[in-house]
This record gives sequence, structure tokens and C-alpha cells, in this order.
Amino acid sequence: MYITITPQKMGGNYSKSSADFVSYLEKENLSFNQEDLEDGHLGIEHFFNQYDDEIAAAEVIKEIDGNTAKLEKTEPRFYSITVSPSKYELGKLQDNSIDLKKYTRELMKDYVASFNREINGRPLTIDDIKYYAKIEHQRAFKGSDIQVRENQPFATKILQLKTDIRKIENGTMEGNIKGKAKEIAKLEREAPHQQDGRRIVQGMQKEGSQGHIHIIVSRKDASNRFSLSPGSKYKASNVELNGKEIKRGFDRNSFFEKAEKTFDKTFGYHRNFAETYQARKDFIKDPKIYFAALMKLPTNEKALAFKLMGKAGVPMMPSIPVTQGQLAMKIFKGLRRGVEVAIKSSSIGI
Repeated sequence: MYITITPQKMGGNYSKSSADFVSYLEKENLSFNQEDLEDGHLGIEHFFNQYDDEIAAAEVIKEIDGNTAKLEKTEPRFYSITVSPSKYELGKLQDNSIDLKKYTRELMKDYVASFNREINGRPLTIDDIKYYAKIEHQRAFKGSDIQVRENQPFATKILQLKTDIRKIENGTMEGNIKGKAKEIAKLEREAPHQQDGRRIVQGMQKEGSQGHIHIIVSRKDASNRFSLSPGSKYKASNVELNGKEIKRGFDRNSFFEKAEKTFDKTFGYHRNFAETYQARKDFIKDPKIYFAALMKLPTNEKALAFKLMGKAGVPMMPSIPVTQGQLAMKIFKGLRRGVEVAIKSSSIGI
């Protein structure tokens, strides 16, 4: 499970309107042609919230943009939450659209529960937030994906050969065009990562199930009176404001952990140690703790953990260590760098 929470910006400034972001989230619907829809393989995905389906994009923009009372220019108007289940998690779903929508509605209850806030002396409820979500089924390879990165040396050589061919054609360089074309074809075949017989490049659509969730959540509560920031640097604290003590803070750790537990409970998913938020956090902060825990797992669980890490693009050790004494710090540092890259590329996440 990979979850991000980000304030929406345009360049260095916070977006004044949600229109551009909503338009971006409509891109998949716009990519469908009539043939796709008639085949029944693809379908239009509408915005939805806790209670309503098929909400128009124009309504989303109107509601989010109209819910910004007393916010400063330096404050975000809304946040984007992106939820990307792994292929293993998606494999537990019966219907991506229906199940991811169901999960979103449970997830947003976890979101609310992670705030250390009260409204008029009572805890927040799901009815106190204003959000809209959308399911997408396509993803493209990014430059940070391991497949693109490991294919890059081949891409560089191919680009140079194509440049040489153009120079030969316009007379600024001598050479054999057919020979260079054969070199290009050879490099295309030898690139380590292929999909449908083609070298994987940035922007190529990923095959298989790629279901994920985009959520737009207003910075202000549903009454447009109170500010609710998941970007708060406070997990939980009290502060005095106008002579009155109020609670503040948002616990991201709690939210990420709840998100996993809710998914597992909802779909009967058995989460491996390597897939847990806490384990990945330990991996980055202190690999020794991570591997010490890993080595205590039952053999089957341990083997699956290493498989999951490999699939995520995390650099593996030459051999699985038998004792903690074999866990060299030099290898730890390399592993930590590797998992950080994997997390940023959305291969794995928190």
C-alpha cells in the first residue's frame, strides 16, 4: 500500500482553485473512445463521496472552491490523498471499482479518526469533512521506476545512434545507416525490462491491474468554519486560542497503520511483514532492527518478504544472512538508499 498526502500547488504557490486538479483526474475518462466503452473492458469513473455516487466534476470544483473561508494565500485550499494498493492487494479484490470505492469510504473514517480535533466539544465525524474521490485503472511508467532506470543505459545508446543516423542523412556525418539501425534493434531486444515485446520507457502504460484512488479533501471542515490540516507538524497537542484551550494535530503514523488494518479486515488480506508500514519505516531508519525482525520470521514468511522486496526494486543482498553478525553496515546503507528510491517511485510505500 502506498499512500501520499500532499497540499496542491501550482509551481511555488498553492492552487487558488481545484479546477486544474479535477481536470487532471478526468484524463482517464477522456482517453476512452466509444469502442472501449462498447467492449465493456473500460468504463467511465465518476467522482464520489461518503454518500453519493456519480458526482459531476463541476460540482466538485464548486464545492471545494467554495469551502475556503478565511484561508490565507499561504495556506493550501485542499489536499490530495493518493492511495495505491500493491498488485498483491489488488489481487484480493473482486471488482476494482466497487471494492476500491468501499475501501475509500472506510479509509476516510480512519482519516477523520487520526485528527486530534473537536468541534463544539465533540470528536470529529465523517460528516465533518468535505471530500471527493475518484478511482483510476491506468498507470504509466515514471522516470523513477526501476524498469525505466535500468533500461536507461540502453535508451541513451539508442538515442545517440538515432542522432547519428539523422546526421548521416543530412550529410554532416559519414557512416552506415543500416548498420546503426541493426545496432538499435539489438539494443531494443537486449534492454532488461520489456512489456509486450517492447522496451519499457517512461510514459508507457503499465500492464495488469493498476487500480488506485485519488481523493480531494477540503482544508476546511464541511461547515466552512474550522481548519483541518493533515499537514500539521503536530501529532496531538493542546493550545490556548482566544482564552480557550483547543486540540490540534494529525497523526500520520496512526492514519497509515489504520489504512492497512482497514484494508486487511475489509478484504481478508494477510499482510506480510515486509508490507507493513512499521517494517518499512524501520527499514529506512535502522536496517539492523528491520533485518533482525525479518530473520525471526517463519521460513515461508521470510521467503515471501524477500520476494516482495525484490519485486519492489529494493536491492538485495548477495545471499540471505544467517546471523546478525553478517549484516554489514555498508550493505545496510545501500539497501536504505534503494528502498527510499523505491518508495519515491511508488513501487512500495507507506
